[in-house]
Amino acid sequence: MIHFMMLMSRQGKVRLAKWYQTYSQKERLKVAKEITPLILARPLKLCNFLDWKNLKLIYRRYASLYFICGVDVSDNELITLEIIHEFVEVLDRYFGNVCELDLIFNFHKAYYILDELIIAGELQEPSKRVVSKAIEQQDILVDNFKNGIGEDGQPLSMQHQIHSMLTRPVGDLALNIKERLG
Repeated sequence: MIHFMMLMSRQGKVRLAKWYQTYSQKERLKVAKEITPLILARPLKLCNFLDWKNLKLIYRRYASLYFICGVDVSDNELITLEIIHEFVEVLDRYFGNVCELDLIFNFHKAYYILDELIIAGELQEPSKRVVSKAIEQQDILVDNFKNGIGEDGQPLSMQHQIHSMLTRPVGDLALNIKERLG
């Protein structure tokens, strides 16, 4: 079982962290602080598996990012590497050659993609095509809602439109009111 997945830059900054076991905020910071020098200090030609406390750390470097998983000692390392690779492939497919900035500015999408792949520390969906289709459908729903169209393709009720106007930034609200008044 995967206990956590962390994406870290070569400078040691955590760009994304998903925890599948209960850790307090203090413990999470401690874990990140302890594994950062372990991973970053390892030469590139060494094995991507590392025993750490009661877990196994499995990591892979893609460009400037390290993808790190903390798994049970009994878990298969190669399957975990495949899960990491599948996550990277889906990110590449969605962002078109994903880079660190894509994850910084679109972290919510990266979390959504990860949630489509892994639930409760176990692989949920092994098919990249199915994951990509689910993400595409979510993007369509979000775009439709922003444009005032519901899930059924019908215009949203006035109540939904007022709610979306009230939750927009002030500049957009003033512009939207002028548009509606004519």
